[in-house]
Amino acid sequence: MTRFTSLSYEDPRELVFGRAKRPMRYGLDLEVGAGRVVPELKYWPSRGAEEAGKLVEEFERITGDVLERAVDLGMEALQLETELSYKATMQPKLAREIVEAQRSIMENYHSEHGIALALRVTVADIRWSRQISRDEALALMMEAFEEVAAAGADVLSIESIGGKEVFDYSIVRGDLEGIALSLGILAPIDVERLWREVVRIAARHGAVAGGDTACGFANTAMKLAGGFVHRMMPHTLAAVVRAMSISRTLKAYEVGARGPGKDCAYENVAIKAITGYPISMEGKTSAVAHSSLVGNIAAATCDLWSNEQVENLKLFGGTGPQVFLEILHYDCELMNAALRMRRETTLRDLMVESDAWKDPQALILAPLFAWEIAHAVVEESDDYRRALRAGIKALQLIEVEWRKGRLRMDNREAGYMLRLKREFEHLPLDAEDLLEKAEYYESRVGSFNLSDYL
Repeated sequence: MTRFTSLSYEDPRELVFGRAKRPMRYGLDLEVGAGRVVPELKYWPSRGAEEAGKLVEEFERITGDVLERAVDLGMEALQLETELSYKATMQPKLAREIVEAQRSIMENYHSEHGIALALRVTVADIRWSRQISRDEALALMMEAFEEVAAAGADVLSIESIGGKEVFDYSIVRGDLEGIALSLGILAPIDVERLWREVVRIAARHGAVAGGDTACGFANTAMKLAGGFVHRMMPHTLAAVVRAMSISRTLKAYEVGARGPGKDCAYENVAIKAITGYPISMEGKTSAVAHSSLVGNIAAATCDLWSNEQVENLKLFGGTGPQVFLEILHYDCELMNAALRMRRETTLRDLMVESDAWKDPQALILAPLFAWEIAHAVVEESDDYRRALRAGIKALQLIEVEWRKGRLRMDNREAGYMLRLKREFEHLPLDAEDLLEKAEYYESRVGSFNLSDYL
């Protein structure tokens, strides 16, 4: 296992969209991180398609529709992402049929129009199913990875949720100890175990192990945090959770994943600073699925620019996926024009300036601050300490910018920030000490068994 002990970027000012220290080439002549931003489109079948047993035909239609729109727009490069549903993951042969159908269409468009293409496939984490055992679910997930890789998936990803049972219990109670147990110990153990096998599968089939995401953790916190009026938890806590999630997401890269990092991992800014691999990001184009306060700043360092799942339904401008493809395309055209004119840092800084000072969740995604958090992470030697250092560093940055009067926070947020500082001081410094308290969570969270992780 490769342990990252230094950053790939010595200067945070080098972190910018479209350029990565370790650019990649894969799929049908697709280059990522090599000087241009590439759209990555996510889509979802129309309601009823799965129940009607027409998933393969639905994905064929989606793929054909979006590629037809892509060539009409003169697009030169595009990555598609198929996120498998729970049911599709439960049926690995069906997952294979979907990917085979998509791959055939993509190869035809690449051959006829010269458009560079790639397909990311994200397998669902079904281990918390009530229908089958955890071991049976894991076996089906690995079989799904095998099938889609054999069928032609270029990039393999997953939104793994090991440790989420403790996280969900803790986040709604503001229980920092449980959050630390989940993100600093349980999740990294699970990610390492899971990704060792995914990396092996990718290698067998010539696919790319594309990385994990803390969507089930940090994005859950972001969703609960809400906006400036409607909120269910402090935004400061959501920002700290995002920073602490870096440790578990990084683990996939330490056992062989190479990216491009998956779009819903907003912690990817720090991952790029550490690994140098290209990243996919989502922001304002995710409004189709959820609101956020990081719509522009999320694009500041992206190499692929993505959306959230958009249903395949009819709109005035075409299908949902076609419409969002066009939105992504023009966002990328602007970033690529800035790169050609050597104005990329100006555009990046405008993206940062438009969001960073409004909310702590946005602040920690600014390249400079994400770089500082990443630096704190690689200074530590174990996953738990990495999570602690990241959370503490995020709080320090938030407090400094608030006291300077640059970061806007109301009295409730400021008070919670100071409370979190005190709570971090009382967390155990060693993972072993915190693990001694796992029995407490086993007694309160019915689905949590420490033996699943050790």
